[in-house]
Amino acid sequence: MKENQTEKKSQEKIKFSRKFESFHDKNYKLLLIIPAALLLFSFIYMGIFYSQNQDFIYKDISLTGGTSVTIYSKINPGELEQDLAGKLEEIHTREIYDIVTREQKAVIIETKTEGDATKQVLEEYLGYKLNEENSSFEFTGSALSENFYRQLLIAILFAFLFMSIVVFIIFRTFIPSAAVIISAFADILMTLVLVNIFGIEMSAAGIVAFLMLIGYSVDTDILLTTRVLKRDDSPLNERISGAFKTGVTMTLTSVLAIGFALIIVSSFSNVLSQIFTILVIGLGFDLLNTWITNVSILKWYAKRKGR
Repeated sequence: MKENQTEKKSQEKIKFSRKFESFHDKNYKLLLIIPAALLLFSFIYMGIFYSQNQDFIYKDISLTGGTSVTIYSKINPGELEQDLAGKLEEIHTREIYDIVTREQKAVIIETKTEGDATKQVLEEYLGYKLNEENSSFEFTGSALSENFYRQLLIAILFAFLFMSIVVFIIFRTFIPSAAVIISAFADILMTLVLVNIFGIEMSAAGIVAFLMLIGYSVDTDILLTTRVLKRDDSPLNERISGAFKTGVTMTLTSVLAIGFALIIVSSFSNVLSQIFTILVIGLGFDLLNTWITNVSILKWYAKRKGR
C-alpha cells in the first residue's frame, strides 16, 4: 500500500515536472517581461526621486550630520516628537525595549540641531538635567558625514566593478557574464526603490548592507551559470532544475535566518534592524532576478549555442 502511494507521488512529481518544463520552454522569453517592467519602473522612480531630493536615498543623521540622544527613562516618544517638532530640526524618535519583558528601557532622539541646543531644549521639556547617568549624546558634523557618505558610495562602486571583472574572468563569455551582472544590479536597484518607497532613512550601516547584498546576489547567479555552461552531462532543463533546488534552498535559508534575527533585534538595535531589512528585501528580489531574469537569458543563450 505504501509502495503504491510512493509510486503515485513519484509519478505525479514527474508529470508536474514535465508540464512545468514544457510551459517554461514555451514561455521563458515572455517571462522576461516581468523583471524588465520592474527594472523600467525602478529607473523611472529613481529618476523622479533624485529630481525631488537631489539624492538617491533618504539619509539619517549619520550621513547628514546632527545629534543623537539616548535618554534612559520611560518617555512617550510620540508625544515628545510632537511637542518638540517646532524646537528641534527634523526630529525623529524611537524606543528601546527589553527583548524578553518588552519593557521600555530608553528613547533615542535624532535631530539635525547641534548638541548644546538639543540638550537645552530637552532639559527644558523634561524638567531635569541630562548627564552621563541618565543620557548619552553623539554629535556628527555635516562635513564629516558627507565625506563618509561619498566614501561609502565609492566603496560600493568599486565592489561592483571588481565583482564584474571577476565574473567576466570566470566565464569568459559576454552574455552569461552580463546576465549575472544585470541580475545583481537589478537586485540592488529594486531593493533601493522599495527602501525609498517605505521611507527608510538610510544610515551608514544600511549602505554597508548593500555591499553585503552584492555578495548574496552573485552567489546564486554564479551557481546557476556554472551548472548551465560547465556541465554537459545532463539535459539543459535538468541542469537548471538542479541549480534551482540548491540555489533556492540557499536563499530561503538565508531569508529565514535573517528574518528571525530581524524580529529579535528590531526592538533594540536600529543599525542591525536596517541591515537585516535591506538584506531580506534584496534576497526576495534575488529570487526573482536569478530564477526568471538570469535563467531566461541563459536558456536563450544555451539554445542558440546548441548546448
